[in-house]
Amino acid sequence: MSLEDASLDIVPGELLAVVGENGAGKSSLMNVLYGLYHPDSGTFRMDGKPVRFKSPRDAIAKGIGMVHQHFMLVPTLTVAENVVLGREPTKRGLLDLDRACDEVAATAKRFGFQLDPRARVDTLTVGSQQKVEIVKALHRGAQVLILDEPTAVLTPQESDELSQVMRGLVAQGRTVVLISHKLKEVLGVADRVAVMRRGRTVAEVRASETTVSELASLMVGEGTKGAALTGVPAVASETPEAAAGPVVLEAKDLRATGDNGRPALQGVSLTVRAGEIVGIAGVDGNGQRELAEVLTGLRKLEGGEGTLLGGPLAGLTPALAKARGVGHVPEDRLARAVVKAMTVEENVALGRHRQPPFARGPWIDFKGRRERTNQLLTAYDVRPPDPAVALQALSGGNQQKVVVARELDAAPKLLVVVQPTRGLDIGAVAQVHERLREARARGAGVVMVSLDLEEVLALSDRVYVLYEGRVTGHFPRKDLDERELGRRMLGAEGSHG
Repeated sequence: MSLEDASLDIVPGELLAVVGENGAGKSSLMNVLYGLYHPDSGTFRMDGKPVRFKSPRDAIAKGIGMVHQHFMLVPTLTVAENVVLGREPTKRGLLDLDRACDEVAATAKRFGFQLDPRARVDTLTVGSQQKVEIVKALHRGAQVLILDEPTAVLTPQESDELSQVMRGLVAQGRTVVLISHKLKEVLGVADRVAVMRRGRTVAEVRASETTVSELASLMVGEGTKGAALTGVPAVASETPEAAAGPVVLEAKDLRATGDNGRPALQGVSLTVRAGEIVGIAGVDGNGQRELAEVLTGLRKLEGGEGTLLGGPLAGLTPALAKARGVGHVPEDRLARAVVKAMTVEENVALGRHRQPPFARGPWIDFKGRRERTNQLLTAYDVRPPDPAVALQALSGGNQQKVVVARELDAAPKLLVVVQPTRGLDIGAVAQVHERLREARARGAGVVMVSLDLEEVLALSDRVYVLYEGRVTGHFPRKDLDERELGRRMLGAEGSHG
């Protein structure tokens, strides 16, 4: 998203939140502040003096640090090695690891972080890896710390801990700029909130003087249909009790290996009935992706047994899964769901290109394909609404809309969705949630994997929690509790199962 006359004042010693719909320009503006993007016009001043950053190195030198949503860590290196990377203390021309560990330990202690400098990053939880990123920025002298969607993959307990960290940094005189789509969370931690829309800063308000609904209205524009939303998908619409039907998936003791050769599923059992949404909760990397791939034929089942839509899980292939009536919205749309060089309408027809309205006998029905694609682009507010444009010309959020629209349009009997609303704005999130409920009402069974616990709580009739490839909890809707789910996501066992 381009920036158009975007303005932002960052005051020392405050926590400033920047909110806006997907594509509003939040990340673009932060990338300008961090030296990743160069503005075509406008001015950037620090302490009243104009500055221009050629690269992030210049921003770091001026005391600006940024923690990206996708961490920039080397998994096989230790905490200390990651923090000092590029600025390593040396002894006789070699890395002085003892000194590096001492320096990093001192920085962590100064800001109240509990980190083992000698621990390898790939052994840490997601929350601890995020702390490493923050310590890395602070170790390099950051006075202004930009956090991009920092709680997107954290448990409620980890999110609370991060909130304390942010407030602690502000108390020590640092400035924190928080990019987040979780408006309730923003109001609980920020001093001030800047709202962006279509590349512009449209409002700045004190967090103590506004509400979630008011922020949502500012984000989408007064009078816009989306303005009626609360801005928090988790409470946008309650999910009533499901009138669950026959079993469409019965899985017992599923076992599978991950891409790294290690066990990813270690005895997972679950049941899904027609007419219900079953949520799969967990911290990223605990077997959710592998489970979805087993259920859609993309990953080999190495142990256990099960039936899916009347057939065995063993030997399942993507083609066989689709023939039985399985729909799939994968985690990685570019690798698994689309051909980005093809047009939007060609991507909409993928998997059904031999069926009406995309084909007439052995021939492509160009008119029918165009009409159906136009209907879906309108229904899902895909921008630009042009069936003939290459899919790669669309933003990530609009690509996701195309995938969701295609899979739901096929009226699957079992729908497996992984991160269905990642990259979507408030209006689109609410729309996708409503379409999932409609699929459920039509009698489809839905397996929804999401790292957003609010989304899991909003939609699920039942929830399974995964930790290290095992089920640590199974909750019917009446027993759903955010804190208890967070405990199970961190490996705590309990009575639900």
